[in-house]
Amino acid sequence: MANFIEALNWTQGVAKLAGPLIRLGNLSEMTGASFSVAFFSGVSANTMLSEAYEQKKISKRELALANLFNSLPTYFLHLPTIFFITAPLIKGAAFIYVGLTFAAAILRTCLILIISRFLLPRPNKIVLSQRHEIQKRVNLSAAWRKTWIRFKKRIKTIVVFTVPIYTGIFFLTRMGMFNVMKTFMSKHLAFLSWLDPQSIGIVLFHVAAEFTAGVVAAGALLNSGSLGYREIVLALLAGNVLSSPMRAVRHQFPYYAGIFSPRLALELIFYSQFFRVGSIIIIGVVYYYY
Repeated sequence: MANFIEALNWTQGVAKLAGPLIRLGNLSEMTGASFSVAFFSGVSANTMLSEAYEQKKISKRELALANLFNSLPTYFLHLPTIFFITAPLIKGAAFIYVGLTFAAAILRTCLILIISRFLLPRPNKIVLSQRHEIQKRVNLSAAWRKTWIRFKKRIKTIVVFTVPIYTGIFFLTRMGMFNVMKTFMSKHLAFLSWLDPQSIGIVLFHVAAEFTAGVVAAGALLNSGSLGYREIVLALLAGNVLSSPMRAVRHQFPYYAGIFSPRLALELIFYSQFFRVGSIIIIGVVYYYY
């Protein structure tokens, strides 16, 4: 279902909201076009920004801000998959986790708009003559073909992670490994002492493997009654933050380096991760105390 929603370009209506936001942030029409395209393809959106920067249609400052601004549609692009993976495994905690990460995306978008409002001059109005093919409505048969290809690829990953992790959590609990982890955490991981010791496994799976692994571990602990919704959500947020450097190295840099120059790619990745991690920490702190 998540793949089908993505393939149908369900976010097309949301993309129309870009106009007022672009004007509020003193961003150019090119940035607005990139923002709209980012709801369908992050690669195409960043390619547009790269070409505009090379042709000196936008400044380096606007390039950086536009790339950060596109984090909101990128979040929407992957939202169906995130929700439909988490909901069956961690149940009601999925609504809390997705809601908090969505709040973080909104927070950093607002911050970026405020910053760009002060840093960028008011742009001249430019009418874009080109229409991007990627924004065209996808017919049902094409959407279904795309859905089936994505499903076959993703279901293998989910199955490969789910079975061994559930089994591993069961044996670790029986062997008392979480008590050992509690002792280790008190001596070596003081900065995570606010987490329940049993939730450390979720963080480790999140950092060492990928998001799906962390969610599967969380589901196993939730179903066994070892952890509640609050502990699950806090562990997933912590894993999200701590896995950011690994995610940047594994995925973001190779992808960015193919579009921007290596040096510029590193700069954009640093800004992106800084704002993403910062917004999640702020939202996580608010959730922890309130």
